[in-house]
Amino acid sequence: MIVSIGGTKGGTGKTTLAINLAIMRSLAGRDVLLIDADEQGSSAKFTSLRNSECPGGAGYACIRLIEAEVADQMPELRDKYDDVVIDAGGRDTDAHKYALGVADIAILPFRPQSFDVWELAKASKIVHLIRPANRNLKAYAILNQADAVGKDNEEAADFASDIKNVRYYPHPIVSRKAFGRASGNGLSIVELSGRFRDQKAASEMYPLYELAFGEHFEQLKMAGNE
Repeated sequence: MIVSIGGTKGGTGKTTLAINLAIMRSLAGRDVLLIDADEQGSSAKFTSLRNSECPGGAGYACIRLIEAEVADQMPELRDKYDDVVIDAGGRDTDAHKYALGVADIAILPFRPQSFDVWELAKASKIVHLIRPANRNLKAYAILNQADAVGKDNEEAADFASDIKNVRYYPHPIVSRKAFGRASGNGLSIVELSGRFRDQKAASEMYPLYELAFGEHFEQLKMAGNE
């Protein structure tokens, strides 16, 4: 499965979602490649941290690809790995478009803010332009860094539900300190333990994992620990 996480606006938590999905998939026993196609290189930097902090290493491979390299190298990479997660960045870049061109699933995170939902409409138009070249592409919008309470989430979800070419996935991920704590230690949200573990944050990632890979994470995790 090739999963692209991108959009046309920065600051929506795309890298956090990408690294968490890559780690969770590797914990499920899959051979995973994380592609950092974002000019900021945050996924690659996180992977370096994880390799240094975790005794067993990152658990997945990570490479940086620039723009057309995403499409040019995908035929070979698709055959080499079980799953590929692409951190496509948060701007209207060629790398994002190339990622959409090769992906099976495109995840477009957005925050409950006016600028984000407006940019989501822009991203949906790009999906529409890419679909003739990638007819199998399925694109989903997910509310990320959502408010814990308040009407802004509901209003943003209503707006996203009306956008064409992209389906709204009704499983918001709330902005929680645990995500920053985990990434700062080279971990995924499901790897935090003891007093730092945030079960609510972890449980909010499970639906996204299921959307991306079509399988339940907890079942795979339990089977792998038996």
